[in-house]
Amino acid sequence: MSQQDPIRVYVVHLFESDADYLRFFEYLENRENFVYVNVSKPDEMPSGGLEAMKEALREQIEPAEIVVVPMVTYARNEELAKFQLDVAQAAKKPVLALQSFGGTVAMHQVIMDRADDIVEWNDRGITDAIRKLARGEETSQWEVIEFDMD
Repeated sequence: MSQQDPIRVYVVHLFESDADYLRFFEYLENRENFVYVNVSKPDEMPSGGLEAMKEALREQIEPAEIVVVPMVTYARNEELAKFQLDVAQAAKKPVLALQSFGGTVAMHQVIMDRADDIVEWNDRGITDAIRKLARGEETSQWEVIEFDMD
């Protein structure tokens, strides 16, 4: 993963930026040496109704290496979020589920059945899971805790 080869990330959305969508990218920005490009376009609502929306979602998911589904987004519109998961699975894209921030929404069985991994809101956990699912990279990072023995 480098500036020339960023991981292409798609986040399930409902054609609007919500708090979890924005928070997800804030978490990615907090990680050093994590280079990605966002291929989701929630601000580009197509005209033409539901079929035009579905076609736009297919086009956004196509270049993605990984699809991320925030639990709250799924809970807000299960039908549209499930469609995006269907497209991801049909295209053999790995799916990473994000538990609701603060644990406010229970994990739906559909998400548990379809997700390749489920993570909490933790920048290291999120980026490690993305690297593993999108590129097969094992991170094997260790926390270093220093004890002051004075």
